[in-house]
Amino acid sequence: MSTDTPVAADASPDAAAFLFTFDQLESLQQLERHVERNPLDEISLTAMLLGVVAGVTLLQTYYQRNTDHWQIFLYIFFLASFHFLEYYITARYNTQKVKASSFLLRNGIAYTIAHSISLLEYLVGVLILSSTYSQFVAYSWLTTPLGLLLVVAGQLVRSLAMIQASSNFSHIVATRRAEKHQLVTHGVYSIFRHPSYAGFFYWALGTQILLRNPFSFVLFAVLLWRFFKERIEDEEQYLLVFFGKEYKTYRETTPTLIPFI
Repeated sequence: MSTDTPVAADASPDAAAFLFTFDQLESLQQLERHVERNPLDEISLTAMLLGVVAGVTLLQTYYQRNTDHWQIFLYIFFLASFHFLEYYITARYNTQKVKASSFLLRNGIAYTIAHSISLLEYLVGVLILSSTYSQFVAYSWLTTPLGLLLVVAGQLVRSLAMIQASSNFSHIVATRRAEKHQLVTHGVYSIFRHPSYAGFFYWALGTQILLRNPFSFVLFAVLLWRFFKERIEDEEQYLLVFFGKEYKTYRETTPTLIPFI
């Protein structure tokens, strides 16, 4: 094993093999921290379970295609795919920041409650309020393609945002500018000022249109709008400090495309 550290003339080859430079030691420490944040057993099991859920629900979508209940399976497929892609894209394009929580499965109690309410509303509509639910089914020629369009487009925009921002992307608002932090204004960032937020906003609304959930649609719209409004206002205060006039110009010329934000 070679080393850049000078070795005394009388040092044996075996002794030299155990001499590390400070940089090598620091790299090993960084590797240890990286492994601690990324327990391979947890990650592999999570990825496998998401894959199983996605595969089973996609098959069920196909088998139930001639019924009025296939949307629920497609919804779960999209949900599992979203969480898998959050981790995969971070691992592929933003390796330094990837960790087990990058799946975003623990995305806050409000997130869990909102999706639980969504499933409950769908099941109540199908199993209990079947006569009322049938009125929404009559409009499936409109809600189904619109919901699918928003879900697919929203996922595409968010995934592209994460890919194009690469190491500049973070699931957490940055309060200090990293040495290599750059302002990204190309690709989807030239259309949306916060494409990852806009993508998720429309993806989430699309899932509720697909399920024909009027209550959850309004709930998702209100909660997400308030969340992103506060988050964007907070984040942009830091971005103005990081990039100054450059970000001010970008903010003035590029919309979020989230209504009233």
